[in-house]
Amino acid sequence: MEKKLPIVCPSCESELKVNSMHCESCSTTISGMFELPLLLKLSRKEQDFILDFVKASGSLKIMAGKLGLSYPTVRNMLDDLIGKIEKLQNKPQS
Repeated sequence: MEKKLPIVCPSCESELKVNSMHCESCSTTISGMFELPLLLKLSRKEQDFILDFVKASGSLKIMAGKLGLSYPTVRNMLDDLIGKIEKLQNKPQS
């Protein structure tokens, strides 16, 4: 069975922070090997691109203006990111 990274404390439902995993609210600590969510497997730059893309309502034109790049360059960046995400989704679990 694949373990997934919990995002809330099972004891008090406060947000967990990665260390092992520790809830600062009630001091519950969780240890184990958990699969990271797909978006956390991307670089910070790729995550920022996704956030900016969503905030731009998916507009490559707006993204090109924000980044100071041509539309085709931003389109290629998005295509590369889509390819990486598809590769990560299809990667066998260890």
